[in-house]
Amino acid sequence: MPDSATTTPVALPGACDVAVIGAGPAGSAAAWQLARRGLDVVLVDQHVFPRDKVCGDGLIPDAHAALARMGVLEEVMARARRVPFVRCTGPRGRHVDVPGRLAVLPRVQLDHLLLQCAERAGARCLMPARFEAPLLEGGGRVVGVRLRVGQETHALAARWVVLATGASVQGLLASGLCERRTPSGIAMRGYVRSEIMVGRITGLEIFWHPRLAGGYGWIFPAPEGCFNIGAGLTGSHAVERGDGGLRMQDINLKRLFEAFCEVYAPARELMATGALQGELRGAPLRCSLGGARWSRAGLLAAGEAAGSTYAFTGEGIGKALETGLLAGEAIDLQATDEAVRARYEAALQALRPRFALYEQAAHVNHRPWLTDLVIWRAQRSPRILQRMSGVLEETQNPGRLLSWRGITKLMFE
Repeated sequence: MPDSATTTPVALPGACDVAVIGAGPAGSAAAWQLARRGLDVVLVDQHVFPRDKVCGDGLIPDAHAALARMGVLEEVMARARRVPFVRCTGPRGRHVDVPGRLAVLPRVQLDHLLLQCAERAGARCLMPARFEAPLLEGGGRVVGVRLRVGQETHALAARWVVLATGASVQGLLASGLCERRTPSGIAMRGYVRSEIMVGRITGLEIFWHPRLAGGYGWIFPAPEGCFNIGAGLTGSHAVERGDGGLRMQDINLKRLFEAFCEVYAPARELMATGALQGELRGAPLRCSLGGARWSRAGLLAAGEAAGSTYAFTGEGIGKALETGLLAGEAIDLQATDEAVRARYEAALQALRPRFALYEQAAHVNHRPWLTDLVIWRAQRSPRILQRMSGVLEETQNPGRLLSWRGITKLMFE
């Protein structure tokens, strides 16, 4: 359940060292990192927290590591539902349970805890306030932001801006960073309360099927007898147009979700026995560190604004936190713009090979029959199961399992 208290807006500030736009995981992590170093940080969001956010809510090991670094892991885990494994199920019903350090906490609670963490470090919060555009000096450098606060426009001067506005393209367009308007993927999820299913769905369940080709369905057990259930599509932007360009794939998310419930018995039973909490909601994803420039003079993009979600799994919380922390580390008020940007972009470039591996592995979402093969082999090989667990821990290359070469090798191990 959401926290009863909400963040109280501060008096409108006129200036700060760093304005962070967006108080999700990336923005709150950046604000925490900057404020703890003694910088004057204003954290801006269009919503008053706690607020809901469409997401699978799964916390895998990279998120655990970032939360531990911020000193908030124990607080998060005290509220989260701990989960011992990911259950991967293929079209024929075969499944394998991949162990890992996993948990589920709805974003309405997680993001509020992260915001409070940034506040404790010294960040000031300004919300609700909608980002409209950056403020520019004569040479084009970003020197602050223009915000809509109520019915008024407010200018906030800042020596640096961190743009952490998520997968919405509006912030990228306004900031001059957008290179691709279409998202990388789309997903729909809802919450269902069902006491009957509490002891029956105990892992993060992921299901592939031809009727979900290009994506997958999931059920994640959340606290208090609730389940996060959804279906998503990756690579939704990569449909060729007649002129050789790319367009957004035509997809009806509600029908995709209904298909998931039709072909996966646990999803069908959950929807039949449980009570939907609120509405099913959809959202875009931006993946693989693509679709936008990462910086310009005076501004860094973090989180999904920079494409921080993994293409294969759709997991984004951990990498959003990580890019926010990297943005906070990169900003140095004594350094030149070039030095700050070079440091940040080098840090993201260092992550890029990992994202490329998950982009490569995402072809499996379009070929569900391959999941049956991998699951079949993992059922018979502890070594392969260990590799799958290593993918969760980011100690194993997913391409070793899910590239064509890797799948070929599976047949002979």
